[in-house]
Amino acid sequence: MDPQLVETTSWAQFWDAYELFRDPMLCALIAGSVLGFLGVYVVLRRMVFVSAAVTQSAGLGVALAFYAEIHLGLHVAPTLGAVSLSLLATLLLMMDPARLRISRESMLGLAYALTGGAAILVGDRISQEAHDIQGILFGTAVLVERPQLIAVVVVGVLTLLIHLWWFRGLTFASFDRTGAMVQGLPVRSLDAVLMISIGLMVGVSARALGALPVFAFSTLSAIAALVVDLRLPGTFLLATIAGAISGLGGYLFAYFYNFPVGGSQTVLAGVLVLLALVVRGMKQLVMGGARG
Repeated sequence: MDPQLVETTSWAQFWDAYELFRDPMLCALIAGSVLGFLGVYVVLRRMVFVSAAVTQSAGLGVALAFYAEIHLGLHVAPTLGAVSLSLLATLLLMMDPARLRISRESMLGLAYALTGGAAILVGDRISQEAHDIQGILFGTAVLVERPQLIAVVVVGVLTLLIHLWWFRGLTFASFDRTGAMVQGLPVRSLDAVLMISIGLMVGVSARALGALPVFAFSTLSAIAALVVDLRLPGTFLLATIAGAISGLGGYLFAYFYNFPVGGSQTVLAGVLVLLALVVRGMKQLVMGGARG
């Protein structure tokens, strides 16, 4: 069969069913963009495992919401469960673990393993929602419900507005804490704003798209931008674009080639890192040639 005919037919089918795919694509676009932006803080502040632990906590929150509904007769919205657990994990990880005589890395490892394992155990007791649990943990969900999209849009827009408004203060407090304290900036309050915004955005995004792609958006997009080595505003912009491409491009790739959505979005985010490494290598070759 003519490959061009197959491609034309696939695009025709896609546009015929566009109304069905519009919400998940918009959700992936917004979640990828905002998490890509926040990911610059996550990577530069060496909080990659914080993002992993918070996404696992969001998955546990959704599993517990299903468990409460099925076994206890208590209606708890899964999105509320995801946000509550991700915020709780964020606040706990903000505490100084030195008082408990354990390192921060040990605390992160404990939070990641404990919440991830607990999500699997709780999921084993709610077989009625096994498909949803798999979708939350690995991002296999194809459709996004309207309330989930609204939650991602509201939290994403508010997060971006606050971060753009306080951009100079947040970056100053994040990357030069001593200088920010000397200048009289409320460093602890700015830290709290940053961590809470990460916890909220991860929570609503993990409920809609799954923990795996959310972790990729919040780490790999920023890594790709940082590899290119731009000035800080350019790095935030490039990370935002990389997150958007990973979210939307991954969804389209999964549709046309019949792959799981979460895996496609995650792999595409990783491919962007590899492309950034190629760009960096070519940039160094050109600069080396100019000096020679």
